[in-house]
Amino acid sequence: MRNPKRLMAATTLGSEALVVFFATLVAYGLVPMEQRSSTYLVVGGVLVLLCLLAAGMLRRRGGYALGWVLQVVIVAGGFVVPLMFAVGGVFAVIWICSIVIGTRIEREQAEVARRMAQE
Repeated sequence: MRNPKRLMAATTLGSEALVVFFATLVAYGLVPMEQRSSTYLVVGGVLVLLCLLAAGMLRRRGGYALGWVLQVVIVAGGFVVPLMFAVGGVFAVIWICSIVIGTRIEREQAEVARRMAQE
């Protein structure tokens, strides 16, 4: 049986990786051509990789901790691309729902399995 919390959280982080990738391109494109450096691309690339790494690490608590940190960092990306306050906020809410609802489903599955074992 698949772990619903891990599946939902990994899907959220994978989707966030795509959003961060495109937000990185937007941030890079907003800088005038004469002032462009690779800083936005490097930071954005690292965030994309961290999202994917966290999604892969969700078998351990460290993956969830990294996921929480990434939610804060991505919302803070709104200081660079203001729309990220809204987009990052929506993903933070999705992340919280994934954790809460996934945990509830896990608990209910364990209860059903326990009842079936008693029969």
